[in-house]
Amino acid sequence: MKTAICDMLGIGFPVVAFSHCRDVVAAVTNAGGFGVLGASSHSPHELEQELTWIDQQVDGRPYGVDIVCPERFEGKGLDLTQDQLVAMVPVEHREYVAKLLAEHGVTLDQIGDEPFRMIQSLSDTIGEELLDVSFRHPIKLIANALGVPPQFMIDRANAEGVPVAALVGAKEHAVKQVQAGVDVLVVQGTEAGGHCGEVTTMVLVPEVLEAIKSIRDVPVLAAGGIVTGRQVAASIALGAAGAWTGSVWLTTEEAETAPYTVEKMLAASSRDTVRSKGRTGKFSRQLRSAWTDAWTVDAKGPGALPMPLQSVVSENVLRRLDVLAENGNQGARELATYWVGQGVGLMNRVRPAREVVREMIEDYLAAVERVSGSVEED
Repeated sequence: MKTAICDMLGIGFPVVAFSHCRDVVAAVTNAGGFGVLGASSHSPHELEQELTWIDQQVDGRPYGVDIVCPERFEGKGLDLTQDQLVAMVPVEHREYVAKLLAEHGVTLDQIGDEPFRMIQSLSDTIGEELLDVSFRHPIKLIANALGVPPQFMIDRANAEGVPVAALVGAKEHAVKQVQAGVDVLVVQGTEAGGHCGEVTTMVLVPEVLEAIKSIRDVPVLAAGGIVTGRQVAASIALGAAGAWTGSVWLTTEEAETAPYTVEKMLAASSRDTVRSKGRTGKFSRQLRSAWTDAWTVDAKGPGALPMPLQSVVSENVLRRLDVLAENGNQGARELATYWVGQGVGLMNRVRPAREVVREMIEDYLAAVERVSGSVEED
């Protein structure tokens, strides 16, 4: 298989696999795809350990790193400490979470001594530190979400000869990214898990390609609900150079997804996800649960806070709920959620990541053969 992204990244199959789990990244890379480690929740020390481990597993095969440096968030540029950000969360929201938990038989004491706290930093300072760690390793791609990458990321990547990828959910965002100098566009439709816009992948990919063609030729990776090889083939038919995938790896054997959440995903249909601000303060697609309903449907609720304050309210609580759910707490099971796209309806069994890649390749080839067979020769 040969596309612009295969040539750029040195891979044999045009699928990029985003995962927070190093085991998934290594398995996909070793199977002929391209793994990208989501590093947003890592400290520099933790990232050093993870990348060293990946280097040992992949034997020189290519992989990348994703670092989240949002273009805009509450308190950006004010040099606030984590304690100061936590203090900005209104009492109303703390009380609402306590009430929501209580309605499902969970107390704040079960969450821990410090239920509301920052799990990750979004500052450019930590972003630069993570970037320094990343470039001590032989990465072949650096990616950023939530806006145009900071200039220090683009400049450093250019100096290192490593392409920069950026995620977009609208054609106007794509234009800004190309003008800023990114090398790869991840064009993510509303079907995607995590942060996404309102336009479907089928519409967004050709829309972006039309919008940027007069500016510069930039490879596009289609994203959003892609879990099969036929969808990868469809992405290339739309004009993309490959696919960026995420959700499909959450139910692999290597994934670190909370066990009860995996059960919910395997049982879910494509209609069991919802775009909600209830986890980060920005719209992101998640498994629908009592938690997402509380921030999406409940008219009496206070509404989600802007990023990163909503994460102070939610992230630690949801992680602890995962543990309680696994231990059989029914209320925690009702509240448990995680990011996943509409492709979850096609994710119905646990498999090794290598097998997922193999089946994608076989499905891709079958789809290409079907399309070729539909063309009548003279």
